[in-house]
Amino acid sequence: MSNDMFSTKVTITNPQGLHMRPAYLLAETASKFDSNIELVKDDIRVDGKSVLGILTLGAAQGTDVIVEATGGDAADAVAKLEALLQSGFPSAQETSESEKG
Repeated sequence: MSNDMFSTKVTITNPQGLHMRPAYLLAETASKFDSNIELVKDDIRVDGKSVLGILTLGAAQGTDVIVEATGGDAADAVAKLEALLQSGFPSAQETSESEKG
């Protein structure tokens, strides 16, 4: 595995912050990558593949979170997680309504 490291800073836009559903979606997405993924808020660093770890960040709307990934697919992992965080985690109902057009 490569030791390439990528990171980006993202501001949480979801009005409820990183509560259970967004934390689950982040961890589920991060788990699809081989790279080591961490989320950083202030001086707290957690495993991006751990729902409980993500919840411990207590990241409310407006909070800056750094997504860091190290490994062969780190660039893809950071890009995917950044897009997910920026999406604001629309609810399943909002997603299905937008797909109806």
